[in-house]
Amino acid sequence: MDFAKLQQSGSAWARFFPFMTWLPKVNQETLKADFIAGLTVSLVAIPQSLAYAQLAGVPAYYGLYAALVPVIVGALMGSSPILSTGPVAMTSLLTAASIMTMAPYGTEQFYSYVTLMALWSGVVQMALGFARMGVLLNFLSYPVLRGFINAAAIIIGLSQLPAMLGLKLKNSTHFLSDVLHVIENFEHAHMLSLAFGVGALVALALLKRFAPRLPGVLIVVAIATLISYYIGFEAKGGHVVGVIPQGLPSFGMPKIDVQASIHMLPTAFIIAVISFMEAMSSSKIIAIKTRTQWHENQELIGQGLAKIAAAFSNSMPVSGSFSRSALNLASGAKTGMASIFSALFVLITLLFFTKALYHLPKPVLSAVIMMAVYGLIDFGVFRQVWKVNRYDGIAALVTFGATLLFAPRIHWGILTGILLSLVLYLMHTMKPEVVILGMDEKGRLRNAKRHNLPRMHPKLTAIRFEGELFFANVDYFEKSILYLISNDPDVKYILVVGNGITNIDASGVEMLKNLLERLQKQGITLVFSSLNSTVRDILIRSGVCHMVGEKNVYVSKHEAVRDLMRRLEEEEKAERQGRQDEAASGNKDEAGAGAEAETATTAEEDKEQPAAAGADSGQRAEASAEAAAGDGKSADEAAKA
Repeated sequence: MDFAKLQQSGSAWARFFPFMTWLPKVNQETLKADFIAGLTVSLVAIPQSLAYAQLAGVPAYYGLYAALVPVIVGALMGSSPILSTGPVAMTSLLTAASIMTMAPYGTEQFYSYVTLMALWSGVVQMALGFARMGVLLNFLSYPVLRGFINAAAIIIGLSQLPAMLGLKLKNSTHFLSDVLHVIENFEHAHMLSLAFGVGALVALALLKRFAPRLPGVLIVVAIATLISYYIGFEAKGGHVVGVIPQGLPSFGMPKIDVQASIHMLPTAFIIAVISFMEAMSSSKIIAIKTRTQWHENQELIGQGLAKIAAAFSNSMPVSGSFSRSALNLASGAKTGMASIFSALFVLITLLFFTKALYHLPKPVLSAVIMMAVYGLIDFGVFRQVWKVNRYDGIAALVTFGATLLFAPRIHWGILTGILLSLVLYLMHTMKPEVVILGMDEKGRLRNAKRHNLPRMHPKLTAIRFEGELFFANVDYFEKSILYLISNDPDVKYILVVGNGITNIDASGVEMLKNLLERLQKQGITLVFSSLNSTVRDILIRSGVCHMVGEKNVYVSKHEAVRDLMRRLEEEEKAERQGRQDEAASGNKDEAGAGAEAETATTAEEDKEQPAAAGADSGQRAEASAEAAAGDGKSADEAAKA
């Protein structure tokens, strides 16, 4: 079959069978590179698989089975061919923690439930992939994930203390009490086991520091196994891996327990999500470095099929491994054949070298696990996310604390974080930032409070609203506008710079209509600028733009400010002219009233003058008469004489 022609003629084949995208590229050169990468990864995967099986609470060979068929299925059906699938620490811990509440640890029922968990977590992942719901994984925020990973890494490390000390202690339903129980029984520790564990930790750290290119895990495991064999570690009371069945695993449908299945479905969903987050982070890095594309929904399907393959091969849940994927990429892997070669070396181990693993000390596997999860601990991330956003810091810290508190039911920790992050998000969106703007010396509108900028005009206020205007925050928007008005009675124009308004719903539209009516009654004009096309279309269809008026909706904020300043200047000029006209009219009225008063005074004076003259004439006549009378009296007196 010509795979190249098949790939070119039918993209549908590549869609349903992703390996069709890289299989035509296989040649002698890529096979050589993939063979070396597969061998390198297998040298790490084999001892890690044994260790992670111990972490999951199942026999060591479950880990080898998980590194066989599921690895091949993940490479063939996933969208990222370089991604290395298999047992991982986080998924193993989640599996053990969830099954521990359903069956006694270390029993056949426990083992069967682990296999059943692989089935249901795979079904959940496939369902999410087929439903194209990979985007829902974004609800698991980075701060919540990092808080969970830090707590889970601590739990994983501390859970290995009993094996490291050679103690056989029963696990309770409270992880922290189990840790205290280990401390209380430290005096009963098996010193040789402790020596193997601590020695392995030191050796792994030194090899990682000074010889990072060497397969440190394999070297330490091989040396420890030889020492264990020669000194008789098992005979001296130490715990070893023991018998590993030689040959292929038994394939078949896992036994379905309906009641147990219903009980484990919520945890299966958590395992599906968390395990895929690890696979997704690796796939993104691989896509960036190799400049290739990856598809989250197809990867969900591929990882789901790998888990189902693990269930049918009597194994444990698997996932994309971050460390082994990075090693695969660094070793020069070109196609998915690298993972197939890695599985082939695991098969060779199962067929011919299982006896050599009998004397592998379990404290050494505990050291491998501790060393693997040590790199996951990063307390600095709490400080970083707190600096970025206080709400993110709270979510990370609460998730971290809840995961430790709920352990071994650690899935409640991440559920707490998810719910809290959603609540904090809603609280944030209910009160988005409303920024009062001012204009700097370069004519730019900026945060007035932050940059200590004065107002542009006593009658103009400009604000910027950051976020979607929807039912949860319309009341906050309205109250913000009304608060501005109540504290600034002179304002006549309120400019809303709307480039931060991403969308608006029916509640937002209704609020704007009511607000516009209220402002218009108070003589205040609401103005919009810089609206995106989506918001503008909604405002036009809903009639808000008609209520606002076309002249009050601007394309840019600078255009809006210039025009509003012009309008304010014209209004002030008109007001000044009105005052001048009123003053002139008042002066004219006063002048007319003064003239009338003066005329009336003159007329009165003219009227009073003749009267006065008449009075004077009467007085003079009376005086003359009196004088005449006097003269007559004098004449009579003279005649008598």
